Amino acid sequence: MAEVVTIARPYASAVFTIAHEKGELKAWSDLLAVLAQCVAVPNMQSIISSPSVSDEQVISLFADIAGELMSDDARNFIALLAENNRLQFLGTIAVIFEELRAEAEKVMTADVTSARALTPEQEAKISAALKQRLGRDVTLTTSVDEALLGGAIIRAGDLIIDGSALGKLNRLANAIS
Repeated sequence: MAEVVTIARPYASAVFTIAHEKGELKAWSDLLAVLAQCVAVPNMQSIISSPSVSDEQVISLFADIAGELMSDDARNFIALLAENNRLQFLGTIAVIFEELRAEAEKVMTADVTSARALTPEQEAKISAALKQRLGRDVTLTTSVDEALLGGAIIRAGDLIIDGSALGKLNRLANAIS
């Protein structure tokens, strides 16, 4: 997996630089999301890796699928990936691009797992507290896990806050033993 990220990162960085300079981050996000979905399809993997299909045919296929999202820069980028046999890394390139975009736009997503469904007020308080702590706008993704007994676990990037009753009980048990 590390090798895939190592290969994909320079391409994602290059595309991000182009998109950022031209103010086209959203357009590139949309394009990369579509192309990442394409390469995830097994039939598309067969086409990409087939020696009987030329790079130009693959590029044209991607252009047809992407439609109006495919700019000249995007076409050149796909051609570069095809030339270097890197099309299969489009999914990872899209993920890295989104990380770079979130960093540049000072936004992030936090996952909140709680014992019960959060009210809108609770979500707003958590989001505001995370924004103050992390210095970014935070979008919450919530889920319910009744096994937590009470409280919540918040995951935002590398930050993990375990305020669940189960987590507190486990910490208490570790302290006692």
